Amino acid sequence: MKALTLGGATVDIIASVSDDEIERMTMHNAITNFLLLEEGKKVEAENIETHTGGGAINASVSMAQLGIDVSCVVKLADDIEGHMVLKRLEEKSIGKKWVLSNADLPTGCAVMVSSHVRNPTIFVARGANTLLTQDEIKPEMFKDVELTYVTGLSGASADCFPKIVKLAKAAESLVVANPGIRQLSSRTQSFWNSLQYIDVLVMNEVEAGQLVPFVSAKSEIDANRPCAYSDDKKLPELLKKGVGVSGTMMGLREFTKIINSLGPARLLVTNGKEGAYLGTNEQIIFCPAQKAKVMGTAGAGDSFASTFASFIGLGKGEELALKAASINSASVVSVMDTQSGLLNHDQLLSGIEKADWQKYECYNL
Repeated sequence: MKALTLGGATVDIIASVSDDEIERMTMHNAITNFLLLEEGKKVEAENIETHTGGGAINASVSMAQLGIDVSCVVKLADDIEGHMVLKRLEEKSIGKKWVLSNADLPTGCAVMVSSHVRNPTIFVARGANTLLTQDEIKPEMFKDVELTYVTGLSGASADCFPKIVKLAKAAESLVVANPGIRQLSSRTQSFWNSLQYIDVLVMNEVEAGQLVPFVSAKSEIDANRPCAYSDDKKLPELLKKGVGVSGTMMGLREFTKIINSLGPARLLVTNGKEGAYLGTNEQIIFCPAQKAKVMGTAGAGDSFASTFASFIGLGKGEELALKAASINSASVVSVMDTQSGLLNHDQLLSGIEKADWQKYECYNL
């Protein structure tokens, strides 16, 4: 299978700090935690590593691990970080024909500070990732491409999204979109208009919630009515509470129906360590997350979405795709960086056989 990924490329600098070197504060009236850095202090790190990352690069490496012929469209600068990204693509035999290395801003870079629960705080300079233009997106990029995977597009690059998915659909490619929260919040109408060209839409619970007020306004569904799928107390979390933001919530069943009606035949909503939900025209499937010793959460979403997309593109079916994605993301969070935990096809199948799937369940739409 021939695949194309489009989105971000970064160099990730990951600092792992022991719990006693950095304070962690939890607010009683909020769900967020904070890492406190003392002003003017040098903090001893247990380890500092440098890796390549970014949505398009992570997805490309994931697909390459599965033996897929994958190329990527990313924008870099002619700098040290850009050369690191190109070297990584060479190492994994990922096509570089459509890589742009002429950016006026530096190649994207991220600094991650990981401590306590290993859910890192990330400082990011998006740089070249914000400079992709519509003129640089060409129809020939999509020739003979069977799977097009579009990750989050930063800044002005997000203006390319409608053209990308339209060209991919015209080329009869399976179009998978995994947009970022900023893209959804700043270009909601443009994204809404582009849903007709998308086959698989992937979001996390927060990103899905961001869309709910807009979806509610565009539909006849009241986003304030009860959201629970049923009275069953054993329902997975999002089938109990729905998705949305405070004061504007919608049942996952209703949300799925609306998204399906606009184009995407599959809606995949991830919910962190609980698991993921796949909504189709017929049912909602819940796939539980697998247990793992978490070393870093960065890249978990990329690995889940790209693995699911790859297995669907290869015709493996939804159940196998979900389970493979769950195994791969569990492997990724067991290491600090976003790529060294990615598994190959045989390793995924072996992991599926050994895993506990008792909570895997299907619910009629």
